[in-house]
Amino acid sequence: MRTPPLASGPHGSAALRPLLGTVLDALAAGGRARGGPLPAGGPETVAARVVEILGDVLPEQGDPEALPVLVHALAEGAADPAEPLCAAHLHCPPLAVATAADLAVSALNPSLDSWDQAPAASALEAAVTRALAHAAGLADALVTTGGTESNQLALLLAREAYGGSVRLVHGANAHHSLPRAAWLLGLPDPVVVPAAGGTLDLAALDEALTTLSGPLLVAATAGTTDAGLIDPLPEIAGLCTAHGARLHIDAAYGGGLLFSDRHRDRLAGLEAAHTVTLDLHKLGWQPVAAGLLAVARPRELAVLHRHADYLNADDDTEAGLPDLLDRSLRTTRRPDVLKIAVTLKSLGRTGLGALVDQVCARAREFAALVREHPGFELYDRPVISTVLFRPADAADDAVAAVRRRLLHEGRAVLGRARLDGRLWLKATLLNPHTRPDDLVQLLKLVEEGTLG
Repeated sequence: MRTPPLASGPHGSAALRPLLGTVLDALAAGGRARGGPLPAGGPETVAARVVEILGDVLPEQGDPEALPVLVHALAEGAADPAEPLCAAHLHCPPLAVATAADLAVSALNPSLDSWDQAPAASALEAAVTRALAHAAGLADALVTTGGTESNQLALLLAREAYGGSVRLVHGANAHHSLPRAAWLLGLPDPVVVPAAGGTLDLAALDEALTTLSGPLLVAATAGTTDAGLIDPLPEIAGLCTAHGARLHIDAAYGGGLLFSDRHRDRLAGLEAAHTVTLDLHKLGWQPVAAGLLAVARPRELAVLHRHADYLNADDDTEAGLPDLLDRSLRTTRRPDVLKIAVTLKSLGRTGLGALVDQVCARAREFAALVREHPGFELYDRPVISTVLFRPADAADDAVAAVRRRLLHEGRAVLGRARLDGRLWLKATLLNPHTRPDDLVQLLKLVEEGTLG
């Protein structure tokens, strides 16, 4: 058997080029076969189809058609975020330029746990993370796999800054990864502050900070998962200062507003945080993963440092080789910063800001369609790009049923959110190519599904 070619090295490009054509053709054919935002038939149908195509996972003899066949199967069975009617989650369609950059990372396969595995990537990461942190008003940032890891790191840094323990105080609107991080880190049970109307209640927070003792970490949210709402950040920062509490802001969704001149002011107060979660595979159009944790005090990152002689021997460090083991909880990690850097450099603040403005405008347009339709009820005017709506006078079980019907038929992908004790359909608009007539079609499909 001939040794398979490698993706890099002197012959890597020649080996990859025909395979790229194969992959792109299979992606296109799979998308055509799907024919919509989601494969029809529901979980059992999709699973049966995958099992049938896959066959023997580890055959005795290899199959030269495995690449086109399995890529086709993945595309045919995908929930494609580039389809305008796929609007359920914070699941963005990645930019082509970012995806192309990600291919280079896969081909070269650097690992950012020691300089000698990723010389250029380590320098690139240092420059890009600082620049993004400065854009948020902070000093430095670490690359993470997304909001969950960033939030966990934020709690870890707070715990260590306070000498081993801290009490988390968060709104009822906070992401589930925050209380989970407290559990993982062995912290006391978090204090949950009411979030009437979807944002953290300031009077209740003030009361909690007044009555609680010991080191406290307040977690605010800039872009809730359910409704895209932003907590009153300047006021929360003021309360934290008055009570001597540390502040973390989860801006995994809303952080992308920093790129927009029109919407940046909604993040006023972000610069007052000790740590900020950012996530560019949401409102940044990056392939997964592209998270960051920005920090105000880079010296706090020293608690992450570990010594492993094969990676950061003292004499190597003294000789000038950078020590990378205080840049992550992970050891092996790919340079996800490349696709981010290429995107920032290619589009600039103006280009990224235009994408942010576009999806926010589409959300407002969709909200107007809902508000003007007598058969629907709108939760509220969107703050970012999430619209909550429901068929007027429908019971919660009917709202849930219409969503599942559209999923099963592969016609539209909508999310769900429970606010004010009621179930709402959720449209999260992250596709800058969505057109006004796509929004009209989406609302019509929900109306037909309700009537059906």
